[in-house]
Amino acid sequence: MALRIFNVLGREKQDFVPLVKGQASMYVCGPTVYDYSHIGHAKNYIAFDVIARYLRSTGLDVLYVQNITDVGHLLDSGEDRILRKAAQAQAKPMQIVETYTRAYFEAMDKLGVQRPDISPRASGHIPEMFKMIETLLEKENAYVANGSVYFDVSTDPNYGKLSNRRLQEQEAGTREAVRGEKRNPEDFALWKRAEPEHILRWDSPWGEGFPGWHIECSAMSLKYLGPSFDIHGGGIDNIFPHNESEIAQSECANDAEFARYWILVGSLTVDGIKMSKSLGNFITIEDALKQFPAPVIRYFMQSVHYSNPVDYSDEAMHGTARGWERLANAVRLARQMRQNAATGDDGGTFVERLNSLHADFSAAMDDDFNTPQAIAGLQEFTRDVNSFLNSGTTIGRNTLDSILDTYETTAGSVLGILPSAEADSGSVQRETSLIQMLIDLRMQARKSKNWAESDRIRDELAAIGVILEDRADGTVWKMG
Repeated sequence: MALRIFNVLGREKQDFVPLVKGQASMYVCGPTVYDYSHIGHAKNYIAFDVIARYLRSTGLDVLYVQNITDVGHLLDSGEDRILRKAAQAQAKPMQIVETYTRAYFEAMDKLGVQRPDISPRASGHIPEMFKMIETLLEKENAYVANGSVYFDVSTDPNYGKLSNRRLQEQEAGTREAVRGEKRNPEDFALWKRAEPEHILRWDSPWGEGFPGWHIECSAMSLKYLGPSFDIHGGGIDNIFPHNESEIAQSECANDAEFARYWILVGSLTVDGIKMSKSLGNFITIEDALKQFPAPVIRYFMQSVHYSNPVDYSDEAMHGTARGWERLANAVRLARQMRQNAATGDDGGTFVERLNSLHADFSAAMDDDFNTPQAIAGLQEFTRDVNSFLNSGTTIGRNTLDSILDTYETTAGSVLGILPSAEADSGSVQRETSLIQMLIDLRMQARKSKNWAESDRIRDELAAIGVILEDRADGTVWKMG
């Protein structure tokens, strides 16, 4: 089955055919670095991390570019987000940028999000923006007004093709903010004149100023991926006006199709409400990691299709943790058994189950990166693994290696949700000893006919996925 992607541009699933055979080029809108990264960022960048990982697992040579916005992302009031944070912190703007850029990458590292191949900063690509703006002026797609430069949307008959949004639907506040300078209310800034108090400013052919938010991504993607590339990713919230404006200015400047496949990630709410500091439900990645391990957070974000919204809550996360523990415990048990297993391959027909898991996993991921389906298949596989490992059959090291390799190539290298072998090196033995100790305590309770205590221990073990089976020769356990 060929990889099929739901292309937001065409609003249908399409076969993925790269521009260059054997390669895949991908640009993802990165963070604006004015504050600590939150769990909404986690959803977005985990999704594209998994997409890049899967593309690479199929043998494609992936070039993944994700920018850092460190200038030009304005609030509706016209104030630069970074300048506002700098004023609040009584710091220089580039101090703010450095602090939160480092924090962003540290948070992504902790989540197991592999770093992009290139992470260009907007402030480091002002000359490239000048060149594109000058091209748009020469082609009469843009005009100068009072030291600012605007893109004239009336010169692009395709403007709005990504969002299917009429020009008149742009927010009234945005239309009115600089109506006097614009030919059309919907025109957007490529370059903004800097007022005297504006700190982030550069000399330009049109006077001192700073870039518009949209031109940054167009200039950086052109520099590193060329005028046309395979995949553009981002959050659904930025489809208009940001993504729409990227397309318009890039295609008018370069006379080429911009991005061929558009992948947009659904939004995240907290307990059903949009996340906001003023509401007290703003959760940073660091705070989330204090409650839940990174693989659990990744598991949760992938339990819903990347394009769908997801609601983050303690209840949902604890449920996710239980599901992840079932998978993780099977992996830990296989790792422990492998340490003492004899060399050999006596897994019998279970090898067929390994092959079917690989096929099912690939089918799910080829269907628009369907991680919920892939995880469901892994959980079914985990039930079979637990039954096999606890069946009393002598299992050779080769078979255990195959089981672990199967987990690694699916749940590990693609989804990034496996517990690390290093962290588990001693924990499996400790957990097994604790389980056996509880089983021994239960046996003592049964001998004393303390049935209530016996049932309590059994139920507590069952709650963490440990299933007991009482036999004539004693009690054995397995992971359910």
